[in-house]
Amino acid sequence: MIRQLDDKVMVSGQIAPHEVAGLADHGVTVIVNNRPDGEEPGQPLAADIEAAAAEANIPYHYVPIIRGIGPADVEEMQKALRQAEGGKLLAFCRSGTRSAMALGVAKREEGASAEEVHQCLTQAGFDPGPIAHLL
Repeated sequence: MIRQLDDKVMVSGQIAPHEVAGLADHGVTVIVNNRPDGEEPGQPLAADIEAAAAEANIPYHYVPIIRGIGPADVEEMQKALRQAEGGKLLAFCRSGTRSAMALGVAKREEGASAEEVHQCLTQAGFDPGPIAHLL
């Protein structure tokens, strides 16, 4: 299930390589994978999704978040947000939660108010509590 954080930023659970071309048809211009390989048996490999993104001509960022959101993760999410200007960004992980939280912190670092970030996360169905100290 894809959830909108705003008109240009979306998050979802795991995507499969065969779904990537369809994302381009819906305006996705950048994909961010926040899920480390091997987190769950049978999940698609990052390299396979990256190959599908290359075939669909969509820039792909692999930013696995394993133990909380660190400064390097936020910086990579900011780069992806800037690259998606004029298009749409889709970030994914197992459920979409890590991606939403990382994007929330990145948006805050880019100048969005804590209230704006809180509102966009809650409207998309996420609890911003775990990152409240970063906002």
